[in-house]
Amino acid sequence: MCGIVGILGQHEVAPTLVEALKRLEYRGYDSAGIATVNEGALDRRRAVGKLVNLSDLLVHEPLAGKSGIGHTRWATHGAPTLTNTHPHRAGRVAVVHNGIIENYRDLRSDLAKAGIAHQTETDTETVALLAQHHIDQGATPEEAARCTLARLEGAYALAFLFDGEQDLMIAARKGSPLAIGHGEDEVYVGSDAIALAPMTDRITYLEEGDCAVLTRSAIKITDADGQPVQREARTIRIDATRIDKAGHKHFMSKEIAEQPTVISETLAAYIANDASDINLPGDGVDFTKINRIVMASCGTAYYACLTAKYWFEQLAHLPVEVDFASEFRYRTPPVTEGTAALFVSQSGETADTLAALRYCEGKASSILAVTNVPESSIARESDLNMPIYAGAEIGVASTKAFTCQLTVLLLMALKAAHARGHLTGEELKVKLAALRGLPAIMNQAMGIEEAVRDVAVQLSHSRDALFLGRGVMFPLALEGALKLKEISYIHAEAYASGELKHGPIALIDENMPVIVMAPRDALFDKTVSNMQEVMARGGKVVLITDAAGAAEASDGVWHTIVLPDIDDVIAPILYALPVQYLAYHTAVAKGTDVDQPRNLAKSVTVE
Repeated sequence: MCGIVGILGQHEVAPTLVEALKRLEYRGYDSAGIATVNEGALDRRRAVGKLVNLSDLLVHEPLAGKSGIGHTRWATHGAPTLTNTHPHRAGRVAVVHNGIIENYRDLRSDLAKAGIAHQTETDTETVALLAQHHIDQGATPEEAARCTLARLEGAYALAFLFDGEQDLMIAARKGSPLAIGHGEDEVYVGSDAIALAPMTDRITYLEEGDCAVLTRSAIKITDADGQPVQREARTIRIDATRIDKAGHKHFMSKEIAEQPTVISETLAAYIANDASDINLPGDGVDFTKINRIVMASCGTAYYACLTAKYWFEQLAHLPVEVDFASEFRYRTPPVTEGTAALFVSQSGETADTLAALRYCEGKASSILAVTNVPESSIARESDLNMPIYAGAEIGVASTKAFTCQLTVLLLMALKAAHARGHLTGEELKVKLAALRGLPAIMNQAMGIEEAVRDVAVQLSHSRDALFLGRGVMFPLALEGALKLKEISYIHAEAYASGELKHGPIALIDENMPVIVMAPRDALFDKTVSNMQEVMARGGKVVLITDAAGAAEASDGVWHTIVLPDIDDVIAPILYALPVQYLAYHTAVAKGTDVDQPRNLAKSVTVE
């Protein structure tokens, strides 16, 4: 969500802070600001809206200084106004914050008793006020920051800057990610490696509860117990942090187009050279000792889990329970012996998913993760992390990360099926050969883009849309509806096709487009029957199918989108492509902000 960057440098930092914040735009934001210390004096500039507004302000009101912090804010407490924009300042203290301070009302009440009033609606201002209050009581900046941190409840990544301190920055994290970058007589702080990549490839990730006191020549880190600790400095792959559009109009368009390539890389990382087995990282998983899997995720990753439920149950005969991570632990579900807990998150920092993982610690026999960031909290806190190798995904609406998640989950299900005796070695080879052919089929399927664009232009005039699918296509229908409403703002819902008669059919009229996901599989005839019920009531059907399905069921439909033939098991990965294109081109036709849709954030690091 909010993006944080900080620099103790050798040169003027304002331009670099703004450039680093641009690399964090993908996280979603509604205002931005920076603060610097110049010749001992703390000052700041802030603007509502996109970063270009901050850049324009800095042209007219430059901000000098070689020490600084910056922030892109996604509003939680208080509207996106200039007053509520970070950095927040109280006296000598400026602070930027990602997360939520849950006890800010109590802290604000205590400060009010001391005669200290708040000026904003935010929880973050309380952090700055409290730190300044400790300084007023005689504390040093470091002591003030530590005393403040000790009183905070909730989730936070914080960076403090102080008036009169040109060579000091304090950073801390609890629940929200924060990284330190190492330079030559310079040090950097960022929400993730993407922000810091142009400045350094050496990164230290703070652990839960860490506090770091930074100068240009030294980094002192203490853990949650206040004990000095050493955290490993890692060298990151710069190519994994590239964020250019490579000639595409939007990041989402580029990331859709990258799917054949990144899926190929994912398959190469897991499938043995002779295509006879699947190699999981580390010691892998002994699926013969697992009798149940629980999965918890959010958003698109949740739909990846719903798809995987079909795979694990049908292929490996393993019962699977899937839950929204935001609801999972509040049910206090029993996690019994022999249960594997599996968590899927693109960023690896999704707050609800991380909290669900921690609920399962000490209960589940094994904790598994599927992430796109190997250094993330979820990856580090799992017994086994399975990277998806999608590369940096900048568009808020997930595309290539979703299909790479599906690919890894399918590989896991096939591995489990083979280990549990439900798939022979030869049958496994056949499935892996089919998977290896998926990137080529996806390349071929990209030829549907023009046809989908024509549908999207007409769909852009609709207020509502329904998506239908049966079996493993039902989660894809859910994903299609989510994509459409995320970036085009058209109200869209998805239903299992068989549920149509149990209520949703009341919505059908001549103005209702209905997107039907229906490859020519074992459930095709049943899905077509539901489709006929829609057309009998005037609904406008967009049928997404293969050549055989189109030949049988295109009569009377509004539009037919034809995909190449593919193995039924692999079909969900391919069928993600048309719903991505549909959402993308509908949003383009409507003129919405495709990559940064309103109100949304890429990495949701608060509950």
